[in-house]
Amino acid sequence: MSYTPLKSILNQAGLLTPAQCDRWSEAWRRSVESGGTEPRLAFFAREAGLAEEAFLQKLASALSLEFVDLAKLSIAPEVRKRISTKVAFQFSIIPFLDEAGVLVVAAADPFDAAMLASVQFDVGGAVRYALATRSEIEKALKKYYGVGAETLDEMAEDDDAIELEIDGGREITGDDQDASVIKFVNQVIWEAFKDRATDIHFEPSEDELRIRYRIDGILHQTPLPPQIKRYQAALISRIKVMAGMNIAEKRLPQDGRINVRIKGEEIDIRVSTVPTVWGESVSLRLLLRGKIFFSLEKLGFAPEEDALIRELIVKPHGIILVTGPTGSGKSTSLYAFLSTINSVTKRIITIEEPVEYELKGINQIPVRSDIGLTFAVGLRHILRQDPNVVMVGEIRDTETAEIAIRASLTGHLVFSTLHTNDAASAFTRLIDMGIEPFLVASSVEAIMAQRLVRTICQSCSQPQKVDRDYLLKVGFPEDEIDSTVFRKGVGCEACRQLGYQGRTGIHELLVVTEAIRPLVMNRVSAATLADIARKQGMRTLRHDGWTKVKAGVTTIEEVLRVTQNEEHVKTLAGNHGGIPE
Repeated sequence: MSYTPLKSILNQAGLLTPAQCDRWSEAWRRSVESGGTEPRLAFFAREAGLAEEAFLQKLASALSLEFVDLAKLSIAPEVRKRISTKVAFQFSIIPFLDEAGVLVVAAADPFDAAMLASVQFDVGGAVRYALATRSEIEKALKKYYGVGAETLDEMAEDDDAIELEIDGGREITGDDQDASVIKFVNQVIWEAFKDRATDIHFEPSEDELRIRYRIDGILHQTPLPPQIKRYQAALISRIKVMAGMNIAEKRLPQDGRINVRIKGEEIDIRVSTVPTVWGESVSLRLLLRGKIFFSLEKLGFAPEEDALIRELIVKPHGIILVTGPTGSGKSTSLYAFLSTINSVTKRIITIEEPVEYELKGINQIPVRSDIGLTFAVGLRHILRQDPNVVMVGEIRDTETAEIAIRASLTGHLVFSTLHTNDAASAFTRLIDMGIEPFLVASSVEAIMAQRLVRTICQSCSQPQKVDRDYLLKVGFPEDEIDSTVFRKGVGCEACRQLGYQGRTGIHELLVVTEAIRPLVMNRVSAATLADIARKQGMRTLRHDGWTKVKAGVTTIEEVLRVTQNEEHVKTLAGNHGGIPE
């Protein structure tokens, strides 16, 4: 196969003419010279208007080769060891079977002369090739060898390679050729960016270093080579150098920031380290810069809630609170509110910890507790700056709450957040902080509780049968069961087999009416306030979730996951780990 001209093979297979092959081979070479990494046959397939998989299947059929689905295979360790990690990653190939001494290797381009020579040198025996797409091979390499396995092999070959260097703000790419530790950390960040992760966690234990990505709010452990623990100290030191931290201080928590560019996008990475029994645990929060556009339309409001919000955020004074646990999108909602009302006629000032996204035309102040610039101190000075609208990142203490409330009563519109489970509990929280009930009742205009649910991947969405008794047990409206087409994602290439892609919000909007204000002044319980608000038309988080289930946006599991505790979900589901079908 390696001695037959490629254009003759493709011509015999009926895929390309010799002229097309010559023309596209030259175009592919120019692409590689300019930094492109697309495999040659994948490039030809795209030029021919075919999917890579379809192209390779036709080629395999014409050459009587096997087209292999690597996702359905289990590859034995002894088979993987027949080819070095460096060669496997360099040429994107993976050995998957040993047939009586003949090694079977999956490749996206089995006509690459350099690859053929390298494999033959490694194996030293008979080799047979099968075809597979580059994406499937890369997923298999990640699954069986782990992220950055070839880089760790370089470290093992030369321990001097783990000396640290600062990369001077160079752009991170998937093929960074710097020193091994730098390259490995870059690869971890690169993989997180490709997977749409919002957080990366380096978590040491006695015998391993675990790396987990948070994708759409859920943590996923990434496969890693077993020898990663050996380089734990060097990897963590590298991150601390990038973040401007003191690498000698390992006993105290530290915070820092890293600014990088990935594929032209500015990424701001907030870094936090804490000492643990087995070494420092490091968390990285990835924040996209520049191209983020905040709008109410993207928050997932129902039409009636959207109209209410638009009325509330243009009020001349009062407090509007957004509540929910960490990671529920509260800051994103506040940014959307500010972006909607931002204009040259309004002076808007915020105080945040930290300033996650920079909004043009808005004055944003970062909290600096180490020098005495707290929320309360900053807010007190903001009120001397003649603002129309003030945003306080979070009300954490009595002093901040008192200043925010008095600001709202003296002609300012104030946005802020609280950590409560539902909207009505915000009243109780403020009163428990020591705020007089009459001040709370007079100043608060609305409270919005919210959660984020994962949305079904539209590329693999399909109908799902759900047991009627189960739906009744979890509170799904009985009169809407028969008319609802429940859906789920079965997993595909687009969503990385998760069945979900992206997130949207579910909301509970409690507008403070004249009927509710006297109840707040009388310290009525949160449950009673919530009950009255529901009678006045407030939709709970759960019922807003059901609306999105009916629209095919998310699943029953997702709504239950974010609106009740996990033990209750397992009980309702009969401990089957999912919805009865």
